[in-house]
Amino acid sequence: MEDEDERMMISSDEAQERRRKYIADILPSSLYLPLSDTGVVNCVSGATSGAIAAVIVCPLDVLKTRLQVSTLSDSTYMSTMESLKKIARSEGVRGLYRGLGPTVAALLPNWGVYFTTYGYLKHVFRERRKRNADLRNRQHRRESGSEATSSSENSDRESSASGSHHHHHQQQHGNDTLAHIVSAGGAGAATILATNPLWVAKTRLQVQYSETLSSSLVGHARAPYKGTLDALRRIARCEGIPGLYSGLAPSLMGISHVAIQFPIYERLKHELAQFRTLRSADELTAADLALSSGVAKIIASTLTYPHEVLRSHMHVKGYGPFSGALTLAADIYREGGAKAFYRGVGTNLLRTTPAAAITFTSFELISRELNAVAKIMGDSSSSRDDDDR
Repeated sequence: MEDEDERMMISSDEAQERRRKYIADILPSSLYLPLSDTGVVNCVSGATSGAIAAVIVCPLDVLKTRLQVSTLSDSTYMSTMESLKKIARSEGVRGLYRGLGPTVAALLPNWGVYFTTYGYLKHVFRERRKRNADLRNRQHRRESGSEATSSSENSDRESSASGSHHHHHQQQHGNDTLAHIVSAGGAGAATILATNPLWVAKTRLQVQYSETLSSSLVGHARAPYKGTLDALRRIARCEGIPGLYSGLAPSLMGISHVAIQFPIYERLKHELAQFRTLRSADELTAADLALSSGVAKIIASTLTYPHEVLRSHMHVKGYGPFSGALTLAADIYREGGAKAFYRGVGTNLLRTTPAAAITFTSFELISRELNAVAKIMGDSSSSRDDDDR
């Protein structure tokens, strides 16, 4: 049985290698340099994985947005399945995909910018830690002298080195976590500033055909938007930059979300790789990646969900980037108490957990494929150069 499993694994690896070689052969050689750049790979992988996830979970995103901005007394949206059926009956299948255009338009740069910035900042921290470690090692060698003078000194040094290694291992975990938090926060801020107008357009498109929401939230008549570009043009013309950046304050508060999610995700990957005795997290299976990203998303989403409710209200009502956030939060609390800040949390978890699993797993697998194809293209290019010489 074990021999059969091993043969199947070898066969699968060979098929994967043949597929990668085929892709490398049909791609123009001009793509080698872009594909050998980590930033380009992260950008392409992030944008593609985000778009895939957006299309799959869009119906749940529409429902989540409507639940967030509805009132507790509004019984229009009850259970998840009934609510989805109600939207489909009253608005057709298109109703389940309201805002898909701006969602995809936002997620392409969103995850592209995010994973690129996150990868870059992680690289900066890694290089800085490497330089600091080299400096410490050189200093340690100078202090300890060039030669050991006795076996007792050797023994003491080994004991000291063992304790030092354990301390360094713990310190490295702490440094890794801090690096992941700062990298995630920096990437989150860059992404929010780049894509906020698209999220405002997406939110308004998702609620504009819901009679119970559009009139009560906006407070004045607003002709329906015809699409993403129309929404962006009209918001810019009528409300200016403040309208396009409605909800910026709670969005920036949402940086805490990724600052929680990414370190947990990275740590879970590391622990799973150790548990499975793998050489690195790059060898984890799709199921392992989905589990790590799903658990990290559930924890982060549950802890930071209230800011999403506040942001959705600000997007719909057209508040400026920072104005009115505290007043609106007080109004939401007065109307429904703490429960109001968790309206739609169940639907949100149903949406975000698979979305995160799809996004992160797709990102990791696409990145691996692109890196492997780039390596094959590089090896082929080197072989051709050697033949020419």
